[in-house]
Amino acid sequence: MSPAEQHLDAQVRQKIAAAHTLSNPDNAPDVPWSSIHQLLEARAAKQASAPYLVFSDEGTRHEISYAQFYARCCKVANIMHGLGLKAGDRIGTVAYNHPDTVVVYYAAWMVGLVVIPFNIGDGDDRMVYSFNNGLAKALFVMPDLAGRVAALKPQFETVEHYLELNNGDAQSPFLNLHEAELQAEATPLVNVDVSPESEALIVYTSGTTGNPKGVVLQQKNLLIDAHCIVEWYGFTPDMRALNVLPIHHVNGMVVTLLTPLYYGGSVVLSRKFSASRFWQTAAAENCVWGSVVPTVLNFLCEAKANNGEHAPDDIAQTPLKFLICGAGPLTIETVKRFEKNFPTKIIHGYGLSESTCYSCYLPFDLPEAERKKWLCDFGYPSIGVALPCNDMAIHSPEGKDVAEGDRGEIVIRGHNIMQEYFKRPDANAETFEHGWFRSGDEGFYKTDDQGRKFFFITGRLKELIIRGGINYSPLEIDEVLASIEGVKAGMAVGFEHSIYGEEIGAFIQKEEGATLTEDDVLKGCAALPFSKRPKVVLFGDEFPVTATGKYQRLKLKPLFEQWKDTQFREV
Repeated sequence: MSPAEQHLDAQVRQKIAAAHTLSNPDNAPDVPWSSIHQLLEARAAKQASAPYLVFSDEGTRHEISYAQFYARCCKVANIMHGLGLKAGDRIGTVAYNHPDTVVVYYAAWMVGLVVIPFNIGDGDDRMVYSFNNGLAKALFVMPDLAGRVAALKPQFETVEHYLELNNGDAQSPFLNLHEAELQAEATPLVNVDVSPESEALIVYTSGTTGNPKGVVLQQKNLLIDAHCIVEWYGFTPDMRALNVLPIHHVNGMVVTLLTPLYYGGSVVLSRKFSASRFWQTAAAENCVWGSVVPTVLNFLCEAKANNGEHAPDDIAQTPLKFLICGAGPLTIETVKRFEKNFPTKIIHGYGLSESTCYSCYLPFDLPEAERKKWLCDFGYPSIGVALPCNDMAIHSPEGKDVAEGDRGEIVIRGHNIMQEYFKRPDANAETFEHGWFRSGDEGFYKTDDQGRKFFFITGRLKELIIRGGINYSPLEIDEVLASIEGVKAGMAVGFEHSIYGEEIGAFIQKEEGATLTEDDVLKGCAALPFSKRPKVVLFGDEFPVTATGKYQRLKLKPLFEQWKDTQFREV
C-alpha cells in the first residue's frame, strides 16, 4: 500500500476510487507514456538539438536544448540516487523560477521521488510544517535562501541531505549541486521502480487558516492533464509558451513546463512576472501562448495606462495569440479592459491543485462573438466546458445534481483528481463525501445549442456573504465595484455583524491620481438592492494575495471589526 493510501479507511478509499472514474470510460485519455522519464527520454532522442527551455530574465538569456536538458536531468538523478534516495522518497525545494529548479523536478521524477515545492513567499513555520508533514529526506535550496534554511535545520525532523543550486557558495555547509554535476554520469538510471501510479508531487494548498493540506498527485495525473491541454489547444512543436507564473504551483509547473515538453515545443521561463518586460519578451522569443492569472492581466492594463494611449510595437505586433487565464476570480470588467487594450484574446479556464491543474476551458474554436458572449453576457465569465479527462457537475449539499442555472457546489471526478490530502483523513472524508471531489467553489451551468454544459464560478462557498440568512456572492458586488470610475480593483467583504450575522463592506484600491471618496463608491453601488450594497468603504494600496495571485478575501474581514454593532439604514 502506498503512503497515499495508508491513512484512508476502506469507505473513504472507495469514494476516492469513485472520484477517479468517468461517466463515459471511452473519454479516458490515451497517454502513450508510462512515466515522465519515458516522455523526456523520447523527446531528447527525437528532438535532441531543438530548444526546450529558454531562461530570459533581466538581460540574461540561456537556451537549453532537449539533449542538454536530459543530460543534466540524468546527472542530477544519479546524484540523488547516490545519496541513497529511492523511489517513493520525498524531497523539498526552496527555490524560485530557474532552470536548476526545473532540472531538479524532472530528475526527481526520473528516480521516482516525490517533490514538495515550497513557496518561498510563505513563512518559516509553513516551511517547517510542509517538509515535516511530507517526510522530506532532502532539500534543494537556492544560494540566497540557504541561510534561511540553515537556521531552520534543527526543526526539520526527517531531512538528511541539503543541496545548494545555481552554482552555490563555496563557503556553504550544503552540498554544492553544481560541483557534484561536474563529476556525475549523464547516463540514465536503470531498474528504477517508476510507474504511472508513482507519486510525483505533494503540493501544499494556500489556505487562509490552519495548516495547509498536502495534495498528493501521481505521475499519471500530470501526464493526463498535460495530454488533455495539448489536445484541447492543438499545440504543435513550433508553438512556444511564455511562463511568468511561479513554478512551485501546478499552473506554472503543469501548464507551461510539462505541456510544452509533452508536445515537443519550448517554453520561455522568467524568474518572475514583469509588466514592463512581458510584451518585449514575448516578441523577442516569438511566444504564441502563455498562462496567467487575472492579477497579471490587471497589472498589464495598468502598465499600459501609465505608458500612454499608444501601444509600443512589441504590443501591437505581439505574436501572443492567446493567454490561458485561471487560478483566480476573473471579472467581466477585467476581460473587457484587457481585450480593449491588447490584441491577445483570453481563454478562461478553471482548476485546482486537487485536479492536477485545469479541469475545464472555454472551447478554443468558438467563433469570436460566441466567445465574448460566454465571457460577458451571464454576469460572470464562463470557465468553459469540462476536459475529456474529467466530469464536472453542480451539486447540492446532499450531493445531488441541481437544475440548470441554479447554484451549487462545483464538483469534479476523473483521471486528473488527486490521490488524497496527505495524512488528513478528516479532510478526505469531507472532500470525497459523495464520490466526487468537492471543490468548495459555488457555481452554476448553462447549456449551449450543442448540449454542452458551460460552467461558471460565482465564488468560494466559504466566502459567501450570509446577511440575514440570505446568501450573497461577493463576485457579483466585485463586478459593480470594478465598473466604478477611479477604482483600480475592488472587493466585497462580508464582515461579522451583531444584527445580520454578516454585513457587507468594500475594500478599494484606487487608480493612480483618482480622487475617489467613500461616497463616490457608495453611489456607484446604488443600483444594487440595499441588502447587497457595501455599507462601509475602506481604501488600501494592495490586496492580500497568494503567490499565484489569488486574492485572499477572508484576510480583509478584521479591517471592518469596528462596524460590528453599527446599524446601517437605507437613506
